[in-house]
Amino acid sequence: MKKFSLTLYAFHLHHTLSEVPGDVDADANLLWENLVKLGETSLRFTGLKDLRSKLVCYENGKYEPKGEQGRETEWLGNVDNLDLGSLPTPEGFTIHANLQPFLINDTYAADFTLSPESVDISIGLPQLQYFQPSELLPENIQPSLGQTIWIYGEVDPDADCEQIAKTYATALLAGTNFNPVRKNQGEFFGNPIFEYQVNDSHTPNNPAQQCQIFIELNHAQSSTPQFSENSYDWLLNLLCSYHKIRYVYDLARQRYAEARAIYSYLDKKILEFNHLVNNSQTQLSDLKQLLSEIPRQSLDYTRCLQDLATHHTAIITNITNYQICLDKLTAIGNGNSPQSWRDFLSKDCQKWSKQVQTDINYLTPGQELFGQLVDTIRGVIETQQTESDRSLERTVQVLGIGFGGGAIVSGVVTAGIDKINLPLVHKYPFYSSLFLSIIATLGFIYLGWLIVKCKER
Repeated sequence: MKKFSLTLYAFHLHHTLSEVPGDVDADANLLWENLVKLGETSLRFTGLKDLRSKLVCYENGKYEPKGEQGRETEWLGNVDNLDLGSLPTPEGFTIHANLQPFLINDTYAADFTLSPESVDISIGLPQLQYFQPSELLPENIQPSLGQTIWIYGEVDPDADCEQIAKTYATALLAGTNFNPVRKNQGEFFGNPIFEYQVNDSHTPNNPAQQCQIFIELNHAQSSTPQFSENSYDWLLNLLCSYHKIRYVYDLARQRYAEARAIYSYLDKKILEFNHLVNNSQTQLSDLKQLLSEIPRQSLDYTRCLQDLATHHTAIITNITNYQICLDKLTAIGNGNSPQSWRDFLSKDCQKWSKQVQTDINYLTPGQELFGQLVDTIRGVIETQQTESDRSLERTVQVLGIGFGGGAIVSGVVTAGIDKINLPLVHKYPFYSSLFLSIIATLGFIYLGWLIVKCKER
């Protein structure tokens, strides 16, 4: 290939809705730090190693995102062009590096491009390894939203573009445990373009661990560079929207799974409540314990629904942005754009947005059920508490009458015990007095019980 370039487009979350305005995500600077680490270990470009000094979000080598505030541009460089310098190769040519850093709404975007210093140098498979493409994989870059690697080059008109793309995609991953999976083929500005996907086998559904690879081959010496200059912003934003849609949909599926788990918990608690209500041995403390557990789960369930609604809005917003960018690129390309990009919009995006909305519709009734269960348990507790209080009141009244009457009788008996003309009483006056007092107290308790019953009737 001639006019070869290898570009990494990486996208990393800057902040979320949960952050206070002006604050950033805990690892917002991870993208820049990992690029610096590349400069210190493998791709030893002087400018890459000193990247912190070239970004407005760093001050004296320390990450200070306040430097981004008030800027009217998405550009994060403190100069117009971040030329990172060149590295020599064993074959005598040098590799040039350039970085374009952006803050696109809530996302850091990095365009890290490697190319031979001369456009006339031909880059074959042996020369490709001097670019160390494996260093640009997600395990090293760790972009939270995902990344795309884009290879561009000019080839002979009669070249087998499909075979060239396959060999270069395989060579990109040489020395790793990954294999490129061919997904689509199309045209971009009149050039054949081949799309491959690289997934981590341990986390195949995690967008942050996936790498999208495009290999664009100019086999007709078309004016792609001119098109690229006009379309650069639209392409960058299209890729950003693409990765954000996939990222947000993955978050939505995670929250749906969490909500389903809580919904299952709700079903179990309803069965437990029915068992307690139907069990005559149920204590009031059992119902209170059940009631104390549910509000926290109800709050978690509500937060899941709220997050799902937020994710749905984010998906719809990024679908709109993707549509705008794709329309612009199609117009610049004289009505042509890769079919897979249009399919992603018309198939995947529509399916995912409808799926999240279906999840919300499915889970929303559970929110009301949580409230009904709490109200029902509280009603049963109040009823049982009222009954318990009434029972205690009856007991106090009965015992009050019994002990009060018994005390009066006891005083009378004690004062006149010597007047009772019975030998046994004269022999044991204390025990006789005690016995008569107990009999009187029991009698008054029975009398009190009759009085309370009559009042209730």
